[in-house]
Amino acid sequence: MTRLAPRPLPGGDANGGALPTPDPLSHLPILILFPHNRCNCRCLMCDIWKERRTLEIGAGEVERWQEEWRQLGVERVVLSGGEALMHSDLFSLCALLREAGIGITLLSSGLLLARHAEKIAAFVDDLVVSLDGPRDLHDAIRNVPRAFDRLAEGVRAVRAAGPAGTVTARCTVQRRNALRLRDTVAAARDLGLDRISFLAVDLSSTAFNRPEGEGATPREELALAREELPLLAEEIDALERDCAGELASGFVAESAARLRTRLLAYFTAVAGDGPFPGNRCNAPWVSSVVEADGTVRPCFFHPAIGNVREAGSLGAVLGSPQARAFRAALDVAADPVCQRCVCSLALR
Repeated sequence: MTRLAPRPLPGGDANGGALPTPDPLSHLPILILFPHNRCNCRCLMCDIWKERRTLEIGAGEVERWQEEWRQLGVERVVLSGGEALMHSDLFSLCALLREAGIGITLLSSGLLLARHAEKIAAFVDDLVVSLDGPRDLHDAIRNVPRAFDRLAEGVRAVRAAGPAGTVTARCTVQRRNALRLRDTVAAARDLGLDRISFLAVDLSSTAFNRPEGEGATPREELALAREELPLLAEEIDALERDCAGELASGFVAESAARLRTRLLAYFTAVAGDGPFPGNRCNAPWVSSVVEADGTVRPCFFHPAIGNVREAGSLGAVLGSPQARAFRAALDVAADPVCQRCVCSLALR
């Protein structure tokens, strides 16, 4: 595995200045693909596991679309979902992407890494695993027995299967793990990972199969209570002190200042005590999301703008009047979805 650019990470643009927002879209460097719609974890902060239908993007479809993706300038496909490794023939898709010269990032819960280690090492450029904390906390949040140990075994198997590559973790921060950031960094280090990033749980959209109204996980189970906010501030201060080396080296992807903005300020806003941090993001102009049923979204959180199966191609969806009108009207600084978004993409 190798580290390829562009490499999407949570966080904003550090360079300042206006972000590219070309229209009509002339270059789409990142495509986020949901090969499979179901998941093998039962996480509190995500409802994908409740899905009972099985939907997949087939290898034949990718074969039909791969030339258009090359023409669109797709440089990297991020395999998300759902758990992509539950796909019935995932690595045939990966082979087609390789054939087209497209890099592959795989997002995974980690439960199936050991089973597919050799093919992951052969096809995947960047592996990003979910990590919710040290063993006890990770298992409780994932609601799967031995989830942490299976993740550890899988990481070791992938490392052993091929040349040393990039294996990183992403931690979704919510009430149950927000005060254990340092323990989570230590767990990532013990797992032999290359880096860990933190982002807040999404509390405002229907992304990740989360329903509205009845059946939704109560927000108070995920958001920090007002009285817990000073404790989060103390934990970030302690992280800055006790994990200074990890912050300085980039092992922790975000700076302490960034964590104060993207975690503390976010949960403060959720509690009603301040504005949301807001975002600098150009995701709808440089990336797109294709779900397992063909639904196309401009990002994880905004409503669908079409369906690739119905339209016949991704380009037809992205160039449709509906999609162009959406982008023309979108003011990232003022849009309520963007203001509350937990994971921005600022790509040049």
